[in-house]
Amino acid sequence: MPEKVSDSLMEKIVALSRNRGFVFPGSEIYGGLQNSWDYGPLGVALMRNIRESWWKFFVESRPDVVGLESTVIMNPRIWEASGHLENFTDPLVEDKVTHVRYRADHLLEDAGINAGEMTLKEMAEAIKEKGLKSPEGNELTEPRQFNLMFKTYIGPTEEKTAAAYLRPELAQGMFVDFPEILRVTRKRLPFGIAQAGKAFRNEITAGNFIFRLKEFNLMEFEYFVKPKEWEKYFELWLGEMKKWMSSLGLKEENLHFREVAEGERAHYSKRTVDIEYNFPFGVKEIQAIAYRSDFDLKNHAEKSGADMSYADPKTGEKFIPHVIEPTFGLDRAMLATICAAYSEESVKTASGGEESRTVLRFPKNIAPFKAAVLPLSAKEDLTSIAREIWKDLRQSFATDYDETQSIGRRYRRQDEIGTPYCVTIDFETLNDKAVTVRDRDSMKQDRIKISELGEYLKAKLASDVSNV
Repeated sequence: MPEKVSDSLMEKIVALSRNRGFVFPGSEIYGGLQNSWDYGPLGVALMRNIRESWWKFFVESRPDVVGLESTVIMNPRIWEASGHLENFTDPLVEDKVTHVRYRADHLLEDAGINAGEMTLKEMAEAIKEKGLKSPEGNELTEPRQFNLMFKTYIGPTEEKTAAAYLRPELAQGMFVDFPEILRVTRKRLPFGIAQAGKAFRNEITAGNFIFRLKEFNLMEFEYFVKPKEWEKYFELWLGEMKKWMSSLGLKEENLHFREVAEGERAHYSKRTVDIEYNFPFGVKEIQAIAYRSDFDLKNHAEKSGADMSYADPKTGEKFIPHVIEPTFGLDRAMLATICAAYSEESVKTASGGEESRTVLRFPKNIAPFKAAVLPLSAKEDLTSIAREIWKDLRQSFATDYDETQSIGRRYRRQDEIGTPYCVTIDFETLNDKAVTVRDRDSMKQDRIKISELGEYLKAKLASDVSNV
């Protein structure tokens, strides 16, 4: 079926996300908070399914990766050793009238200037030469560096000695626990440590819905290798990242792999590839892979005095491992998945006419609901059967139930939230003990015995997952 092209695709995606319970504005009854979003019932389910898909692909299915959950607030000396206190900054300019702050490099990029390797002085000269103003048309201050970490305090008083930081990445927890993980797992190189959780960055500018957040969800793992083998494993993990993104329904033609130039890379990186997605608002980064060399383990060893080395059990050689880091923005992966799944099409009605249908064509293993139970009528003889079917199915997978409005409207609601299968209980069910199962994508309908329904759906869903 031909898909319609919409100039306001992002507006439609935001509206659908809110109306169907994927994403809500945060703190809305108090006027909101800049770029604060809450995940509703369907958003929580979709995010959990994507996270679990990632964990299964990169951790559970592999013998060489183990999990960890480290704390959000760690000893502040960690951030000194990692270089974040000195280097984790963005160039900031401020509107002289409104005092709103902006990323200087973003303003220059919007003007067609690649600011990735520019110094602050060069940015200032470029802004002056181009006559750049703030989005409100006002003069800008000189660029200066702005540290992105959220500062907090441990204890009841805000004293300098009590200062701490909310983590801006997950990696440092895995680095400082490296000796303990090595001790308890007895892993040999190469092996990885993975975790998923919250991170915090005091972004100068935020926006584009859930793309850029101050409080966000990351999934990362650190893969420890012998120094001479880093290139081999860098390419291996880049290939695995491509496979996983394909499983989310992200088409290859919408993915861009950008080799990050030396002046643009993070302070710890010797090589970085940004994986970007073609969003309706432009091509933006969603994942990345970096070669961190021995930067982190070596610095932690020097600053803490701890032994961060690895002893090769075959050769007896002792050295500090090098690290490959694949990192995944969960919020961004979720947004890309919704954008990739969004579809509008014209379908024929029973009367021979046409109507528009909006569908979220999620891969069926990550759809919030796998099936929906829909009694054709709200009469007790049908709803009692429907509720028994619902009770049975939800023991195996997430299942919705809806008995309000016409069956056509209910189909459309389930299409909009990406439910793969709708199970309709009609008056024939009373006689033949069978139900109609409608496929989201083809809209094909099969008549299935109630006694065979659970196994039928399990087989369909298992087949869909194996074909991803």
